[in-house]
Amino acid sequence: MGTARVVRVVGALAVAAGLLTGCSQTIDGTPRGERQADVGEDGDFRNLLEECQNVTDQQIAETVGGNSIDQAFYGAICRWDVGGPSGPAKVTFNWYETGSLEVERKTLEQLKYVLTEVKVQGRRAIQQQRPNDPDSCGVTAGAPDTGIIGWWVNYQPGNHPDPCTAAIKLAELTLNLSR
Repeated sequence: MGTARVVRVVGALAVAAGLLTGCSQTIDGTPRGERQADVGEDGDFRNLLEECQNVTDQQIAETVGGNSIDQAFYGAICRWDVGGPSGPAKVTFNWYETGSLEVERKTLEQLKYVLTEVKVQGRRAIQQQRPNDPDSCGVTAGAPDTGIIGWWVNYQPGNHPDPCTAAIKLAELTLNLSR
């Protein structure tokens, strides 16, 4: 093996060792979840992603003017595809347990969204729209206990119900304090 090659191999090993030790750190403490999960006797999680079911599929479809609905995704956010007489709509719901309206506002301002202060079930909320996009609208409000909830309604361009009215109604259904 030539001297230049030995120098490259040794150099690469030194860089790799530096990366491995330079990027690690120890954090004192005991990890814990924000909340205890509801685990049944069989080890399965109960009520996992139940927040996606706070508003029924039928309520979502009716609110956005649809007559059919498919659950498109459940995860950190929930998505539905809704069909109806005014065309398809996409509906998104999120519930960030550690989110805040202030952080959401700053992010939306950086994205240059049009923001309007609104109240939903007596809670402070932010209505948001992308500039020059009258076919979609979102609403973010303080969650029932901690964090924030948000709904986003996105219609295809054309003749459709008001997306902001639909997003606010979905947030009202989520935060209905008289349930």
